[in-house]
Amino acid sequence: MSGRPRAMWPLYAAGFTTAFGAHGVAANLGGFSDDAVTSLLVLGGLLALYDGAEVLLKPVFGTLADRVGARPVLLGGLLAFAAASALYAVADSPGWLWAARLGQGAAASAFSPSASALVARLNPATAHGRAFGGYGFYKSIGYTLGPLLGGVVVWAGGLSLLFAIMAVLGLVVAGWSAVAVPAVPPLPRARQTVLDLARRLASPAFLGPTAALAGATAALSVGVGFLPVSGAAAGLNPVATGAAVSLLAACAAVVQPAAGRALDAGRLTTRTGLTAGLLVTAAGLGCAVLPGLPGILTAAALVGAGTGLITPLGFAALAAATPHERLGQTMGSAELGRELGDAGGPLLVAGVATVFGLGYGFAALAVLLAVGPLVAYGSRGRSATR
Repeated sequence: MSGRPRAMWPLYAAGFTTAFGAHGVAANLGGFSDDAVTSLLVLGGLLALYDGAEVLLKPVFGTLADRVGARPVLLGGLLAFAAASALYAVADSPGWLWAARLGQGAAASAFSPSASALVARLNPATAHGRAFGGYGFYKSIGYTLGPLLGGVVVWAGGLSLLFAIMAVLGLVVAGWSAVAVPAVPPLPRARQTVLDLARRLASPAFLGPTAALAGATAALSVGVGFLPVSGAAAGLNPVATGAAVSLLAACAAVVQPAAGRALDAGRLTTRTGLTAGLLVTAAGLGCAVLPGLPGILTAAALVGAGTGLITPLGFAALAAATPHERLGQTMGSAELGRELGDAGGPLLVAGVATVFGLGYGFAALAVLLAVGPLVAYGSRGRSATR
């Protein structure tokens, strides 16, 4: 990684920040005994604030990044993240926790798609796979370490200390980005109507990679949330189920840079990689039905590997198919698709599991992911025939 442009490292740090901010707090709210978290309903609301803000605002800030430049939106988002985190660290009051969490989600909605757009703008098309593989690697590290480091910090100094550390993290990454990330001026844009935007977002070049990214995020969210439930039902202790979740995140982190390098070297095509990633992920969810620790560990490894294969290839495909003057808008819209997968996957599995059992919930999502490539191939075949 030593050959990477100097400007890439703060962008990787921004990816780590949004992932750490999402999971570092979310994983530790349930065990935090305070007036701020008084019931499961309150807990659910606090968890939904961060993701809800991202769903609503990522396309908006992505479009703004195209209009004024991705760097100002990146810096503004990081500074806003630091301010929102400091809000609860200073106030340390239950009511301010809601405001801080909402502010963090809104801020992440600004700097996350801006960072993705800058990754694409600062690297040639021939290096997009490697660049997005590195970005995904450090983001996965944030998802992996967030619950662990967040738990240690909350144990040592409470939730306010965790928010204080995130405020410092946001400031440091903002300062680093201001120094190392060059100004990338917005490109001239042709006038775009709502119909033009709808056509672009409905094109296979956008829908295919975005659907694959949404499916990967859905599987990742299901694996993190439901594999421990499956392990507990099989009589496994929390250490074993925690190891399974860590294995999932580690596999996702390790595979992403390798997948990106293979894409850039021509050893892997986007179509083949996305198809293989979806099928591997579906196989992993199928293994989650198997009883005991071997089934859970196999499921974690395959889901992690499959999602790690999909993520850099999906973003590289979107960058390759998007005019540079619309990168922010595309990345913001793609991130929206990922957020919908993040919410929809667990809802699907939970709904099926409520009626038929958890094994059927895993199987339902596995079938959905496996059918995706078959439908895509069928559609291409019909188009070629016509």
